[in-house]
Amino acid sequence: METSQLARRSRGQGFRISVAGLLMLCLGFAGMAIGAAPALAHKLPPPEISAKMPYPSQYVTVLGSKMHYVEAGRGDPILFLHGQPTSSYLWRNIMPYLETQGRVIAVDNIGFGKSDKPDITYDYADHMRYIDAFIEKLDLKNITLVIHDWGSAMGFDYAERNRGNVKGIAFMEAIMMPVMPAKDYASMGKFLEEFFLTMRSQKGTDLMVKQNYFVEGVVPSMINRDITQAEMDVYRAPFPDEHSRRMIPPWPNMIPIGGVPAHTTAVVNRYNAWLKQTDMPMIVTYVSPGALISPDTAQWLTTQIKNLETAYVGQGFHYLQEDNPHAIGRAIADWHRRHFSK
Repeated sequence: METSQLARRSRGQGFRISVAGLLMLCLGFAGMAIGAAPALAHKLPPPEISAKMPYPSQYVTVLGSKMHYVEAGRGDPILFLHGQPTSSYLWRNIMPYLETQGRVIAVDNIGFGKSDKPDITYDYADHMRYIDAFIEKLDLKNITLVIHDWGSAMGFDYAERNRGNVKGIAFMEAIMMPVMPAKDYASMGKFLEEFFLTMRSQKGTDLMVKQNYFVEGVVPSMINRDITQAEMDVYRAPFPDEHSRRMIPPWPNMIPIGGVPAHTTAVVNRYNAWLKQTDMPMIVTYVSPGALISPDTAQWLTTQIKNLETAYVGQGFHYLQEDNPHAIGRAIADWHRRHFSK
């Protein structure tokens, strides 16, 4: 059922649903009073997490290479930016909640998803250059950003450099204070210390390139539910062989730890300082326990960012979009409507 149809049907049946729910509740208590167990037939199943991308593929030539994206809706753009090693597919169950409020667009980073894999270094500067050019090519103005992982770094970076072209930011599991930039490996906690020491070694490169470790290991382990074969096949598709995985190892080596590398350290420091100053409306959606943003960190961020709202969306780890897409979509849609609906 389309989102707009569902909304109309819900509005039309709201009173009947309320009455029916009240009647079931009363009958349940009555049953308990006479020693019978209340009927469970009215219990709701968990919401479906669809494996299907609901939008057709589109392509635009950017800096001589094709970048893949999906879009729907009209109005001011709501731009979704993903991180490592995912794609626009990560946002498939969240975008529908916002497509009535603007032009939702999710792009595949260069070298990822269905975008081309040109012969570049795939460092942070390359990725940022392509995202800048993508935004310019589509002539996106008055943007709301929805960002995650390395997409968060590029989103914050773009917003800080283009303050007049971004009106709001929704972020989750972001590369930001207080975790990033990291003073040293030990300051990141034992799990992240061991993870990044391994990923930034030759052993880590071999794991990522020869065994496709980020897709086969990190993605499913950082999703709370059991991801389906159909979903895994989508995440695997861009990386069928070693050559196609050459853009994966640069990302963990770009994480700013102990001042290395200098470029991303400077970028994250710059936008962290801006985040403490700006009045731009923002929302963080977070999970428990999370990986980069824990519940405690989400609350701490409200003391650092002036106009930040928080939304707890359930249990999960790093790829919370695969565990809680409906809660994320509703939270961001409600926030966006409050701040930006005309």
